[in-house]
Amino acid sequence: MEYFINCNSSTLAPYNTPLDELRAAHLYRRLGFSASVDTINAAVGQSASALVDSLVNQAISTPVIPAPAWADWTEANYPADDDLAGQMRRAQIEEFKTAYGNALLDNGLLDRLSFFWSNHFVTQLETYNCPQFLYYYINCLQRNALGNFKTFTSEIGLTSAMLYYLDGVRNRGNNPNENYARELYELFTLGEGNNYTEQDIIETAKALSGYTERGDEGCTQVTFDLTEFNTDNKTIFGQTGNWGYDDVIDVLFNQRPNEIGWFICKKLYEFFVHPDSTGDDGNGIAPQIIDGLAQTFISNNFDIAPVIRQLFKSQHFFDETAIGVIIKSPADIYFNFIKETNFAYDDMDVINLVDSCSLIGQTFFQPPEVEGWQRDRTWINTNFIIGRWLTMEVYIDRFFQNDPEQFRTLAMDAVGPADSNTSNPEIVVRALVDKFTPKGLLTDADFERAMDAFKIDDVPEEYYSPDYTPGGTGEWMLQLSAEPPTQVYILLRHLSREPEFQLK
Repeated sequence: MEYFINCNSSTLAPYNTPLDELRAAHLYRRLGFSASVDTINAAVGQSASALVDSLVNQAISTPVIPAPAWADWTEANYPADDDLAGQMRRAQIEEFKTAYGNALLDNGLLDRLSFFWSNHFVTQLETYNCPQFLYYYINCLQRNALGNFKTFTSEIGLTSAMLYYLDGVRNRGNNPNENYARELYELFTLGEGNNYTEQDIIETAKALSGYTERGDEGCTQVTFDLTEFNTDNKTIFGQTGNWGYDDVIDVLFNQRPNEIGWFICKKLYEFFVHPDSTGDDGNGIAPQIIDGLAQTFISNNFDIAPVIRQLFKSQHFFDETAIGVIIKSPADIYFNFIKETNFAYDDMDVINLVDSCSLIGQTFFQPPEVEGWQRDRTWINTNFIIGRWLTMEVYIDRFFQNDPEQFRTLAMDAVGPADSNTSNPEIVVRALVDKFTPKGLLTDADFERAMDAFKIDDVPEEYYSPDYTPGGTGEWMLQLSAEPPTQVYILLRHLSREPEFQLK
């Protein structure tokens, strides 16, 4: 698959043209995990500004996942038998995995962003293996996904998941552990080597010390122990004082606002717009776009929502060259398909989808390293592409076995009311191709192969002609003929292996 170079020369000026179907679908693919035909149709003709404001406001007001019954359990709540306790923890993690999978399907921008932030403020479940820590970590991501980044940075560092993952629980005043201090600057706020020193890291580690009280270990939330805090004066970014945790966050955001603004907005740009943020000449327009976003970020005291509003309303985001240039992650492959088909699903389907992501490189709550999933081209290799094909076919088969008629419904929705009983198969194929690929198929020959897949082998070509009346029957019709559910099913299997299906 060709890797796209960023040649987008549009600006952050508002996109004022009413949304067409292509750009409405583009917005929903990037802003959430895509959307149904009805949702996209409802967006056609709207202004980007009004729709984006509505979607951002909706995300801000969306409730987070409710606390499960076990959210505040400690070790005392589990059986003394280690095997039974382990089984109970695994069941709780599965329960929460299902809840989060449903949130990704239901909550649009909120959990598109919470998922993005899980790959920024990375932890690994296997490090702490505690359902309670996982719940409060995701809760922090959801609550802060569109909130204030300074507050977010402060809160995430004190989650037990993060304290265990980056060794904050081992950061004692008389023996500082530098892991979290290093990643706070390198990966979470400034970027590698961006205006901080090794001495800043050493001093910061001292200031972050003391969050070491673990009770009975296991699933007891970490708390602050004053006796483990380093009380020496520390010098961080040229500022000297007896700094503690909150002081570190204040000094960081006061002394390095420009670095934080650029680094975070670059990550948002590469995730939501284009994986190449340098432009086609190694400099290009993208740095100017990131500059504009960073200025908005800083001038709004590091609130995230204004940046998202500006980006998603912009001519740059809706430019033709921004559409269909990001390779779908495993989560995109499966969750987009569910949203785009509007097929019926249940909790078992959700947990199967989440587990299938791990087969092709994206294990939920378990990025491979502290840098997170590297995304885009890393999703496509010989093993993963075959896995993407085969698992998609399994799900298409399962949905067909459960209810073939929903495939007809999908086609009727895609073509629209005027053609809901069309006798022209090309109208159906064109509508479904446009639905499941960002910009259609690359060549006319590719489209003809899709047509051939739709016109299943045991149906004669003459069947699609109005003159076909053997035995007094009428011609093929989408709404009335027996074959369309099977034809749509076979077409979806065919499209799921096309390169364009892998893009968003």
